[in-house]
Amino acid sequence: MARTRTVLAAVIASTFFVGFGGGVVFPILPNLGEVIGITPFVVGLILSANRFTRIVANTPAGAIIDRVGARTPLVVGMAIQSVATFGYVLAIDSAAPAVWFLGARVLWGAGSAFVFATAFTIAADVSDGRSRGLNMGVVRGGLLLGFPAGLVLGGVVSDLYSVRAAFAVATAFAVVATVIAYAVVPETHLSERRSAVRPWEVDRSPETVVVGLVNFGLFFAFLGVDEQHERREQGAEDLLVWGLGPQATSGLLMAVTMLASSGFMLGGGRYSDLVGNRVPVLLVFLGVSFFGFALLALAGSLPTLLAACVLIGAGQGGTSGPLMALLADLTPTERMGRATATTNLFGDLGGGLGPLLSLPIVAAVGFEPVYVASAVIPVLAGFALVAGLYWQTGSVLPATGGE
Repeated sequence: MARTRTVLAAVIASTFFVGFGGGVVFPILPNLGEVIGITPFVVGLILSANRFTRIVANTPAGAIIDRVGARTPLVVGMAIQSVATFGYVLAIDSAAPAVWFLGARVLWGAGSAFVFATAFTIAADVSDGRSRGLNMGVVRGGLLLGFPAGLVLGGVVSDLYSVRAAFAVATAFAVVATVIAYAVVPETHLSERRSAVRPWEVDRSPETVVVGLVNFGLFFAFLGVDEQHERREQGAEDLLVWGLGPQATSGLLMAVTMLASSGFMLGGGRYSDLVGNRVPVLLVFLGVSFFGFALLALAGSLPTLLAACVLIGAGQGGTSGPLMALLADLTPTERMGRATATTNLFGDLGGGLGPLLSLPIVAAVGFEPVYVASAVIPVLAGFALVAGLYWQTGSVLPATGGE
């Protein structure tokens, strides 16, 4: 138990700091057009480069983890992110800053693919059925909570000092994360050192596909709607907070959503451990997501809008721990790296397609139909979860592993 806590604490600390570094950078990147004089299209390309890279890198990351173990890919992934962040520092004074920033974002995406996959794999390795839900939620929280903390620091440092200083601070945090991972995290993963594990091997097992589809739907709906707050509040005075403008109100609503997500991230995982089953907890939080999106479609006042954001965040966070724990319950240890990476691949595809498709659809039909459609997605995810589990295990309520 002491070893488990030490390993998890090291993983959480390192992922928190690397997320912190990413948060420091994020408020600056959208303003690169003013900082280095590039077009909005190039700025958008730089912003999205890490996600597109991670979509490609997820699968080989999982295969490498199952071949060589989790410790080395974790440390290497964080080292890559450190180098990528230092690339921002070099980009400011370079002759071709856009090229440098684009290259740094591609590197960051590759590194994050390894960090995300290894963090969940290590948590699964050191957990059993009585602790896996909580541990998965805690690790997810470490990956998530560093980012908003970094957002605040990035804005403050860039305003008080300079953009270069903010990038240097982000680099320092990424290096600290790498050192923590190298010094403390041991090898936990049983690897398969055989040619059958190929670099581009997607885990196509039924349990991974089921969990991946649920992950896809949740991120598709969550991030698709998250991008719409500011546009909806433009011209809607009754939906603005304390007289703030659409941008500030949008930021506040996103913060409320993320705080609710973070709080329920730990609670959902822990409760699934206590009841000895992930599925009822998942179905409850999928239902919470449904009510959140449905309330968002009806929201005509600020209190209703805030309540909808809380419910959406609670539903998203409450599913995180139990969903990844369910994957670990049903997946052999030697295949967990590929299973985790494939699930992340589904999530990244959903997170990328959600905003991409929601923007033109909202322009064509308005907000309410999109919110109603988003409410249907958690319901479909629940049906897919139950049907897929019954097909794979013969039960709609498979017990947690390790008991």
